[in-house]
Amino acid sequence: MVTPIQVTVQELNLPLLVPMLIAIAGGLGILVIDLLKSNLDKSLYVMLSMIVLFADLLAVAGITPNRGFFDLMLVDGVSIISQFLVIVTSMLFIPLALTSKRFHEFSYPEFFALFLFMVAGFQFMVSTDNLILIFVGIETASLALYTLIAMHNRSNSFEAALKYFTMGALAAGFYAMGSAVVYATTGSIELWQVKEALSISSSTGSMVIAVTGGAVLLLVAFAFKLSLFPFHTWAPDVYEGASAPLAGYMSIVPKVAAFAVALRIFDIYIDLGVESVRTIILILAVITMTLANMMALVQEDVKRMLAYSSISHAGFVMAALALGTTKGNAGVFIYYALFMFTNLGAFTMLWISRHKKLMYSDRYDHPYEKFAGLIKIMPMGAVVMALFMLSLAGVPPFSVFWGKLFIMSAAVDAGYIKLAIIMGLNSAIAAYYYLKLVVYMFLKEPVFNTDTIYYNISKPLMVIVGIALVVTVTSVFFFDILLTYIYAMISASGF
Repeated sequence: MVTPIQVTVQELNLPLLVPMLIAIAGGLGILVIDLLKSNLDKSLYVMLSMIVLFADLLAVAGITPNRGFFDLMLVDGVSIISQFLVIVTSMLFIPLALTSKRFHEFSYPEFFALFLFMVAGFQFMVSTDNLILIFVGIETASLALYTLIAMHNRSNSFEAALKYFTMGALAAGFYAMGSAVVYATTGSIELWQVKEALSISSSTGSMVIAVTGGAVLLLVAFAFKLSLFPFHTWAPDVYEGASAPLAGYMSIVPKVAAFAVALRIFDIYIDLGVESVRTIILILAVITMTLANMMALVQEDVKRMLAYSSISHAGFVMAALALGTTKGNAGVFIYYALFMFTNLGAFTMLWISRHKKLMYSDRYDHPYEKFAGLIKIMPMGAVVMALFMLSLAGVPPFSVFWGKLFIMSAAVDAGYIKLAIIMGLNSAIAAYYYLKLVVYMFLKEPVFNTDTIYYNISKPLMVIVGIALVVTVTSVFFFDILLTYIYAMISASGF
């Protein structure tokens, strides 16, 4: 007779689930309110979303790192930092729905409910080392995000959502196959057990091939999610079809979550000395950052340029993950903690002039000509956008410079001098296309009579952009505090 397993409530450690449950309950609450009383002012849903996100943030801050829920949940330093980044970026994005010129999707309560479900999916994704629960988190967040893109209600938005869905389905297939190989070779889907099994049995030739094969399949899946070469081609079209702020959000939050999971998975192979996996990651990183920079040089649309820029930054950070050092792993989160404010601010600034019909180009919404002479039309807007561009280019003392410098120093400390040189050269190439926009804003003449163009300078947009700008400019004063906190959390997590 089989003895039943006795599990107490204390052993389940249910408080670890509270942050995700807050986001899910918030989304369900918004749907219920809309069912009971429709046609309410949509600012109510913005406020409810902000309250839910703030409560979520407090719940994450109050968590003690631990395991729970039948050991499926793993809340450690990586999880806590990732959740902080996801929630803070979400709190910067949601208030944009209050701006005077709203996007179509902000008129639907379902938008805010789906947004909170997406946040919960990302939180589940980074708070476990179980391959199945990671998959559930990925798909929960992705399915909500596909719908959010399509809700922009333009033909290219539907196209973007369909492309993203297709690439996401392909990535899910590779992830499932990679997980199956990992399970077949180790007998487990728990990453800590996978590491133990591989450390014992990875010495034989056939096992090395199987282990590497599983790692490659998983790497392909995350290359889709992180838009790494050659699986990056969907990103510019999807960013172009999404609203400008949502495109900025997509360039940060899904990648933070994907990097957190990639760190958990591929750190196993790197720690065990599977050099083939490290080499593949480094090659992908170098090709991605270089090719994306080359493509960004020839773009005629600022949003597509920023899309390729985001791909290049992802390649830059992927190289840090391949180093296999605590400093390199910490650099992943330090970089995105600084990058998220600058990049979201830059994408949001594309919204300073929004038109339902194409005015400046027969093809693009945000060609460089749209920003020509902006210093004469909106001096403060031109200065703010220029500061964002200088930061993305890695010009000191702005925020992204410190992230780039830290990762390059991590590469040098790990003995990858050539990699650090390649990173530096790519930063120099990127400076050209960032400064190209600055030239248009400060040295070109306006294309149209500015009296006929409405500019979006509402208070919510100014507040969000202002917060992003303050962090971008003053990062030198708090970088050491941020570095100390993230480094301690990553070290405590065993990375």
